[in-house]
Amino acid sequence: MGRTAAFFDLDKTIIARSSTLAFSRPLFAEGLLSRRAVLRSAYAQFVFAANGADHEQMEAMRGYLTEMVRGWDVQTVRQVVAETLHETIEPIVYAEAVDLIAEHHAAGRDVVIVSASGREVVEPIGAMLGVDRVIATDLVIEDGRYTGEILHYAYGDGKAELIEDLAETEGYDLADCYAYSDSETDIPMLRIVGHPFAVNPDKVLREQAEAEGWPVLLFARPVALRGRLSSPTGKAVAAFGVAAGVSLAGAAVASLLRRRLV
Repeated sequence: MGRTAAFFDLDKTIIARSSTLAFSRPLFAEGLLSRRAVLRSAYAQFVFAANGADHEQMEAMRGYLTEMVRGWDVQTVRQVVAETLHETIEPIVYAEAVDLIAEHHAAGRDVVIVSASGREVVEPIGAMLGVDRVIATDLVIEDGRYTGEILHYAYGDGKAELIEDLAETEGYDLADCYAYSDSETDIPMLRIVGHPFAVNPDKVLREQAEAEGWPVLLFARPVALRGRLSSPTGKAVAAFGVAAGVSLAGAAVASLLRRRLV
């Protein structure tokens, strides 16, 4: 038998909110976001928690992201995330997800976070959780600043393709692998593994899960990680520094959702 892995989406699967929206207030404090953008981000957090984001909204987020990120100083972003990651992310991690990660590790499986959020956000969260690898969106950086371009977008069919690439590299037998997600946009990811699970599914994914016979899990217990997991290593702390590159998308998503719902 080949090696096996468990692939986890991040937002509303491991954490209760959007990772790309979570850093809006600390970014505002550093002058990178306007007050209006922060208010819209808070509204988007509420909408996302209730309804998730569909394909159209995710594609719009990508478009807005390329504009909003342009020219941001990477070192400033690193400092913001390094100083606020724990207080921002730890309280919104689902206890059920932490337990599942531990169970998969105990069974000898690698754990991989697969997220459309930026690598700079996902890698430090993954380090905090003790996962083995991450698949995430890569942003382009030149001369210490974000160019406003996306190198790799880990979303939709792209997620599934990146998982297949990693499986080939690492020798994972996808027929024996697990995948967890809340969103209709991750149906391609769920279809390529032998053990797919819908977690807090949106309407479309719930219907798909019922049609395919996929188990549905409900995660409802966000819990602070302190005391449950060991402290991050120095390498992990260093990784936190890059983490907010894609967080600037928060205001963009908020603007989109606000127009769609009001």
